[in-house]
Amino acid sequence: MTKQLDETLMMLKDLTDAKGISGNEREVREVMEKYISPFADEVMIDGLGSLVARKTGMEKGPRIMLAAHLDEVGFIVTQIDKNGFIRFQTIGGWWSQVMLAQRVTIVTKLGEITGVIGSKPPHLLPLQARKKPADIKNMYIDVGASSKEEAAAWGISPGDQIVPHTEFTVMKNEKMLLAKAWDNRVGCAVAIEVMKRLDIENHPNVFYGVGTAQEEIGLRGAKTSAHMIQPDIAISVDVGIAGDTPGVNESEAVGKMGEGPQVILYDASMIAHKGLRDFVTNIAEAHNIPYQFDLITGGTTDSGAIHLTGKGVPTLTITIPTRYIHTNAALLHRDDYENTIKLVVEVIKQLDESNVQKITFN
Repeated sequence: MTKQLDETLMMLKDLTDAKGISGNEREVREVMEKYISPFADEVMIDGLGSLVARKTGMEKGPRIMLAAHLDEVGFIVTQIDKNGFIRFQTIGGWWSQVMLAQRVTIVTKLGEITGVIGSKPPHLLPLQARKKPADIKNMYIDVGASSKEEAAAWGISPGDQIVPHTEFTVMKNEKMLLAKAWDNRVGCAVAIEVMKRLDIENHPNVFYGVGTAQEEIGLRGAKTSAHMIQPDIAISVDVGIAGDTPGVNESEAVGKMGEGPQVILYDASMIAHKGLRDFVTNIAEAHNIPYQFDLITGGTTDSGAIHLTGKGVPTLTITIPTRYIHTNAALLHRDDYENTIKLVVEVIKQLDESNVQKITFN
């Protein structure tokens, strides 16, 4: 990488380079903790490994939770065959056509091992076979081992996490950022930056910036961390779908990169709370912060678990339009990241007891 990274880009690189599939978030959590701790009053870890950073603006003010998940999609080792090839289980949602011939990193007890998901040369495939998607259950990872014993001697064993490999890259258009695991390290970065900006801003509440565990396999850390916090208002920040690429039409996804954060009206586990949705969009318009509406019919976010906590929590999902999520490499626009931070900060600054009551009963 030839470009000199500024402070923000360095944080984004550290977060996306960190390896952490669901259930293996420690490395990511440590990176997030390093960046958020200087601005937090307290940092806690729940029993599933979610990070909860608290910043008190007003001691008896409402509890505001901003959630972003630490984990990324990946794989785990299930077995090593006699020839040293690695069989694996997907963790999170994968489409088989984005997997073949992709580079991966296996994190073992003895260190990291580079591998590649094997694929047959087209020369060996009958014409009909070339037209069919590969079946994930038939895939394997080649680490260059000659036997099961050799692979085991390198430290590879069942249960090891396998992480997609992509180098963080600032594109020729420097607003465009390429990396693995934008889903959802960009949300973690938003939580860090919001905490940092609140360090010099008054906010009439107790703010919690949370990095949740195991979102990709069932919103599990969102459940435990929300139970710990018992928030009065919650916002999840995640990646959204950018519908501005060839082959995607507006009936599938309307979001466009560079046109602001997406306010999610509906997803598979939650309808946006009307009072909070209106509150957020009114603030965006008052501060000339661009935003877009969208919905996610085929997925969900941490909001799905958080809004069902206790007696119910007014909750909203805000996403950053991102291309090629749940693959080895995804692409987002820096302006959308910055505008998401601006919007969330302005919202939190106005979430006093009176406004929380108005939102709740809207």
